[in-house]
Amino acid sequence: MFDDIRRKFETDGYVVIEGFFSEEEVEEMKKEAERLIQNMPEESNRTVFSGTESEAHQNKEKYFLESGDKISYFYESGAIGPKGDLLVEPQISLNKIGHALHELNPVYRKITLDERVKEAAFQLGFEDPVILQSMYIFKNPGIGSEVIAHQDATYLNTEPMKVAGFWIAIEDATIENGCLRFARGSHKSGVHRRYIRNPDKSSEEFLIYTSPPPYYQKNNFTAVPVPKGTCILIHGQVVHFSEPNKSKNSRHAYTFHITEQKNTKYSKDNWLQPGERPFFKFI
Repeated sequence: MFDDIRRKFETDGYVVIEGFFSEEEVEEMKKEAERLIQNMPEESNRTVFSGTESEAHQNKEKYFLESGDKISYFYESGAIGPKGDLLVEPQISLNKIGHALHELNPVYRKITLDERVKEAAFQLGFEDPVILQSMYIFKNPGIGSEVIAHQDATYLNTEPMKVAGFWIAIEDATIENGCLRFARGSHKSGVHRRYIRNPDKSSEEFLIYTSPPPYYQKNNFTAVPVPKGTCILIHGQVVHFSEPNKSKNSRHAYTFHITEQKNTKYSKDNWLQPGERPFFKFI
C-alpha cells in the first residue's frame, strides 16, 4: 500500500491510495455523521461556510474562529434564508462539521489514529506529528458549493513548511459530484498567500487574506475521481480545488491535517490556534 508514496508525494504534491479504508469503516463514518446531524443543537445563529472568497461569511464569525477545539456545524450558503431559516432539509443543509472530530468523537478519533494513518505519515517523513484539525465534508447534491483553487498552507502555515492533509472518500468521488482536482507539481512554487487573524482588532473581520487570490489556469488541473475508501495524501502547498456538486449524488469525505513538531514552528497568526488544550498528539 505504501510503496513509493514519498517519491510520488514529493514529485506530484499528492498521492492516491485506493482501498485505504474498508467499506465497513467508511460506512461507520457516514453513519456517525448522520447521527451528529440528528443530534446537532438548534442554532439560533446558523453559521455559513463558503469555499469561495466572495462569500466568505466565516471571516466575521467568532463561531468559526473558536471552532478549533470543538465540534461545530457549518451550513451551505444556499441552505439558509435571509432571516436564518433553513431552506432545505437539515440532512442536506450542512457544508461540513469540524474542527475537532479527531479528538472529541470516538469514531473519527479511532480512524485518525489508525495504524495505517500513522504508517503513511511516517513514510512521508513525519517524526513527531500533531493533528491540527479535522472535518467531515458533505458536498451534498445540488447544493454542495465550489471550493476555489487554494493551498492548505495558506490556512495552516509552518516554518519550515511541514503540513499534510489526509482526505478520505466516504462515498465515490466523481467528475459529476465534485471530485478533487490538483495542479500536479504546484507544491514546488512556495506559499502563494496567507489567511490570518486580523491584526486590526477594530475591524469587523476577524480573519483576512494577505493578498488577492492568485490566478490559476483551469487546464493545469487534473481531475482525480476515486472510489470510497480511498485516501488522498495532500502536500500543504499543492494547489487544488473542487467544482460545485450539480449531480444527484453526495460526495462525503472525512479529512484532517497534520504538522510536524520537531524543528517546526506553527505560525501564531494562522486562523486556527490551539484552545485551552495543545494540538492533539498523533502517537
